[in-house]
Amino acid sequence: MFPSTSTEALNAESYFQCRRLPSGCLVQDMPDGYSKVTWVEHTEYDASGVHQMFRSYLSSGLGFGAQRWLATLQRQCEYLATLMSPSIPNEDQIAVSLGGRRSLLKLAKRMVDNFCAGVCASTVRKWDKLRVDNVGEDVRVMTRKSMDDPGEPPGIILSAATSVWIPVSQKRVFEFLQDERLRSEWDILSNGGPMQEMVHITKGQRHGNHVSLLRAGSMGANDSSTMLILQETWTDSSGSMVVYAPVDSAAINVVMHGGDSAYVALLPSGFAIVPDGSSQSGYLSGNNESTSGASVKGEGDDSGGSILTVGFQILVNSLPSAKLTVESVETVNNLISCTIQKIKSALSGPSA
Repeated sequence: MFPSTSTEALNAESYFQCRRLPSGCLVQDMPDGYSKVTWVEHTEYDASGVHQMFRSYLSSGLGFGAQRWLATLQRQCEYLATLMSPSIPNEDQIAVSLGGRRSLLKLAKRMVDNFCAGVCASTVRKWDKLRVDNVGEDVRVMTRKSMDDPGEPPGIILSAATSVWIPVSQKRVFEFLQDERLRSEWDILSNGGPMQEMVHITKGQRHGNHVSLLRAGSMGANDSSTMLILQETWTDSSGSMVVYAPVDSAAINVVMHGGDSAYVALLPSGFAIVPDGSSQSGYLSGNNESTSGASVKGEGDDSGGSILTVGFQILVNSLPSAKLTVESVETVNNLISCTIQKIKSALSGPSA
């Protein structure tokens, strides 16, 4: 699949046929101040063009089904409610002002948006797809130049992403990846030890939906030389996500005091986890009686397997005019392969 080292525009890539037929939602005010949303989703796609790994996921309704978009809508509403709240719930070990917590939430949202744009090859930014020898055919490798963007470091950015099936439920994979105490089992940024959570901002009512600021090692809380990691995690009936990015301690200190987060440069990496569709567990049974945030049936189900998508964005050269090297591509490919193997090994153990 990768006969040579070259680039091609993503818009030249062929996609399997998929079209969205008349779909939409009805929103009704409820007397308790909530809204009742009825969503109808009608999608047609060519199943023969779908990778074998995703066929059960799509045929079960998990991929294009209306409840996926309802879960997304609810998550966004919870984010906005948290952002506008006069008192944002937190469990901070260091002092963070209300304005600082709002700035951290906005920074985390930008981080997640950029992660998704990299994994999905969004048209928001122009990516060039690489065809490289000695890289697994299921790994998508892309590159682009970053210039004059205060939210990113300048230079050549490399993005690598792949999806793998794991015989472990979405819930268990998510709980493992979002636990800072277990981070050393897969993350080279942990320096071989557990991460310490310095800031914890809860988003919504579900356990696991929060923004965190993590610190590697056990150095003092006022040590500005320690590396900090901004992380957002969320999980619901549509899937789960763990996204993180190393951040400069001086820049993040400004944000925690209410400063503008748009000038914090970061490159996100992380994971998206969806059920593989083998255990629907009532997902399509229409159990959405409550409009007050109750769980959708099947959410948190601890059966079936899951599809794990891993994505990394890495600055390989700080000069936008530099040439991308084969060694840089091999490095990020090895990183993604090593991370997947560590995750599989950890989840196959008796404590997983």
